[in-house]
Formats: sequence, structure tokens, C-alpha cells
Amino acid sequence: MNMTFIEMKLFQVKPDKLEQFESMIEEMTTNQIKCEGCISLKYFKRFYTIDGIELGEPPRELTKIVKCVKYYSYWEFDTKENYGKAIKIFFDNYNKDLSKLLIAPFDINLGYSV
Repeated sequence: MNMTFIEMKLFQVKPDKLEQFESMIEEMTTNQIKCEGCISLKYFKRFYTIDGIELGEPPRELTKIVKCVKYYSYWEFDTKENYGKAIKIFFDNYNKDLSKLLIAPFDINLGYSV
């Protein structure tokens, strides 16, 4: 079994900055996917919840924004060393602009695939 190194980020985007953030996703994706050792990269926006539904039923669509809109990214690498190089490039290029769009710094979780 080949274990890969994975980063998952949580972005809590200000409600009035959604268009700007989604534009940045396009630019970031183009550059992130080119990083040495990158296996895959995905972003998704949280649209649904299972709160208040019966198990077995489809998830319930979110209908209002409370304080932010949550986006997640999943970035997969062949090694943690290549990830280390890539995250430096990411911070150098995007951290300042991203911080203006978020209610809090993005949360990063790291680990190996199992």
C-alpha cells in the first residue's frame, strides 16, 4: 500500500467575499496542481448537512448563511518533503490575499493516507 501525504484546509469565507474567493480558487488550483509531487487537488463548498434528517434520507440543503460559508480543499502529495515545498509557495503567493476574505485564518490538517 502506497501511503500519500495529505493536507486538508478549511476556509471560513466572509459572506460578501464569495465571488472573490471562488475566483481565487481557480487561480490557486492552476498553480497548486503544478507543484512537484502533487497527485490530486480538490476544492468543495459546503452545501448540505445531515442535521435534522432521518438516517437513510438524502442530506438537507443549507438555506441561510449564519456567519460564513465553509470551503474545503484536499491536496495530496507523494511525499511530505514535496508538500513542504508546495505549501511555502502557497503561503508566499496567497496567504495575504486570502486573509482578507476569511473570518479566521484557514485551518490545516495533515497526515498520511490509510
